[in-house]
Amino acid sequence: MTQENLFGQSRRNLTLLYSIVMTVFLIVLIFAMHKTMSWSITSEQARELLDTAGNIAESQEYFYQHPELTLDDSIAYKNTNDRLFFYVFDDDGRLVNFSRASFRIEPFILDTISDWNLPEDEVSVFTKKDENGRVTRLMLTARRVTSSGGPAQTVYVGKDVTAMYNGMTKATYALAILGGFALIIVTVVGHLLAGRAMIPLRTAYEKQRQFAADASHELRTPLAVVMASAELLQNDPSIQSPFLKQVIEDVRDEVKKMTKLVSDLLIVARSDNKALKLKPQRFNLSNIIGQTVRMMQPLAERKQIKIVAESLPKAEIQADEAKIRQLVLILVDNAVKYTPEGGRVTVSIPVSDKNHVRLAVADTGLGIAKEDQERIFDRFYRVDKARSREMGGNGLGLAIAQEIVNLHRGRISIKSELGEGTTFYVDLRTKLKG
Repeated sequence: MTQENLFGQSRRNLTLLYSIVMTVFLIVLIFAMHKTMSWSITSEQARELLDTAGNIAESQEYFYQHPELTLDDSIAYKNTNDRLFFYVFDDDGRLVNFSRASFRIEPFILDTISDWNLPEDEVSVFTKKDENGRVTRLMLTARRVTSSGGPAQTVYVGKDVTAMYNGMTKATYALAILGGFALIIVTVVGHLLAGRAMIPLRTAYEKQRQFAADASHELRTPLAVVMASAELLQNDPSIQSPFLKQVIEDVRDEVKKMTKLVSDLLIVARSDNKALKLKPQRFNLSNIIGQTVRMMQPLAERKQIKIVAESLPKAEIQADEAKIRQLVLILVDNAVKYTPEGGRVTVSIPVSDKNHVRLAVADTGLGIAKEDQERIFDRFYRVDKARSREMGGNGLGLAIAQEIVNLHRGRISIKSELGEGTTFYVDLRTKLKG
């Protein structure tokens, strides 16, 4: 992953995380406000209904105790308005007293009263939708009236709360819309803040990359001197001690590993700095594969591994020949290293047409687990660190291979199952477009 992709992805991840947190917070806030408004409206209206029901029940009792008086509804029903109503029925179902609701909702009210089965003084909201889809909400309660001066009665007090609930719903929608706008604003702000948070990280990363590039460049000369000195000592006839010869051989091997690591680090640093340039030309990919297989043959034979190149049609492509050669070498070398003795490595071109070429490098090794496949192209990542050290691996080979493929705007992928080996696929265009 390039520097821009790395920090760009990190910035997007931070923005996404911030947006998710703010979204959850806004949803909880809007839900809590909706419930608070609902509780506030319901509790206040319920208190009004219960007070009114109590007043009416007391008036009915007083009226039957003093039949010579005329009941004044304006006294018993002080809170009357165009939405509050009451109906008083005796136990025989006869309407004794009332303050009617509007004609539009009265049938709904009477139907609800006729089916009433709720306990006394319990307030409930009833909903009905008419043929036009308009919703009516009624809040009702009941209070029993018992008096020695008259029959038992039931007072039903209610209120049309449709407008209140509609207002609450509109307020909730308004909060949701405002919350949406606020979320957009905080997402933009979060993206800007994430960008500012990336600045010191980007600076530190750039210094680290520059250090790796400078160190890699400066180490090449002393390593070359050490290698030349080790070769001179190895060829010195005066050194006869087997122990010293082994020490010199070990030094050469370690210097080779160090030289390869330095070279790989320099390639990685240049790729981060976008200093890697392509020198495209036309060549036959099959020839490069054949040469690489022949070059790797001695190493494969030492491990008793059979390495073959099969299904190699003529595959003319336009690319950087040196980098494609390095790509093929990395994949074949990786396959040989991680294939046990007696195994097999196969290099092929299963797909070749005028627009597209696919290179496949398959081995019969131990395979790679699914969780490791996601990170196999990360720098310095090694599935088996102990074995990688023994085999001279530094965890940069596949990362460099991916950089080369990305430079050619191609695609590299892996197919592997534990115990069944691994196959790397590289898809390239036959013509490199600018």
